[in-house]
Amino acid sequence: MLSSAVRYFTDPDAYAAAIRHARFQLTVTERGHFTAEIIRVDLHRLWMQRFSDSLSHITHTDSPSGRAIISFRTQPGPSLSWNGFDVQPAHIIQHREGGSSYLYSSGATSIGTMSLPLEDMASVGVVIAGCDLTPPHDALVVTPQPEAMAKLRRLHAAAGHLAETAPEVIAHPEAARGLEQALVEAMIGCLATRGTVEERSAQRRHERIMRRFHELVEKHLGEPLYVPEICRAIGVAERTLRICCHERLGRSPKQYLLARRMHLTRRDLSRAEPGTATVTEVASRYGFWHFGRFASAYHARFGETPSYTLARLPE
Repeated sequence: MLSSAVRYFTDPDAYAAAIRHARFQLTVTERGHFTAEIIRVDLHRLWMQRFSDSLSHITHTDSPSGRAIISFRTQPGPSLSWNGFDVQPAHIIQHREGGSSYLYSSGATSIGTMSLPLEDMASVGVVIAGCDLTPPHDALVVTPQPEAMAKLRRLHAAAGHLAETAPEVIAHPEAARGLEQALVEAMIGCLATRGTVEERSAQRRHERIMRRFHELVEKHLGEPLYVPEICRAIGVAERTLRICCHERLGRSPKQYLLARRMHLTRRDLSRAEPGTATVTEVASRYGFWHFGRFASAYHARFGETPSYTLARLPE
């Protein structure tokens, strides 16, 4: 169904929930006021999105099955790490079907995605480029020819501009068909002239370790987890877990645990109706017990006291 939408956010969790294609979990890691925008364009078979957000963060993604997905930076910006790989504006990530990944941004970022049903990607790859472009077994970081990448980025931006300024064009079947064909040809042009960096076996092992780490952390967010206990539970040496976390999260396991629990505490405080919850109750929910230290760390991270967050009316 032909459609487009432009949405703005100040709540990181609402932003993550609105992103299409996958289950996203976002943890903001920088002090400041969070803002984000999503532009979504659904054509006949091709879906695309453009994301922009204002603060550094860690995102965990579980990708769905059934569609072939690529993503790329739409603008230069601060460092961006995907599964430990430094993603540059010249790169495209060709995601594997049904995989999970971590993305760490050190600041404001802008990302674009495109996807086709698996059978469509297979057929257009053969017809347009004479090659198999179905999702790889292991995700690929692709470096297209510069002119091919520039064309894709230009067309993607033009489609986003139409969604913002002339959505009726996207809703017109023939106009949408022409736009879709141009975008598909540009995408195939990038993927068919690629130089690739495939995930090595060590990277696949790190992905399995991080998947077990993520599942354990999310299951026990309200408990005081310690790194040695985590390592025993997921069957990995502490040094290896530290390497994996620094590679994919940009920080140590302990630092990530604190950031995640702080993020969830602020989410619950900002959504609570004043008078129906207390700071102590919410902080205790996520394992904080030394409330003086908690309040100090909270203020340093978010620029306001926990009680101030709680007293504001939900947005």
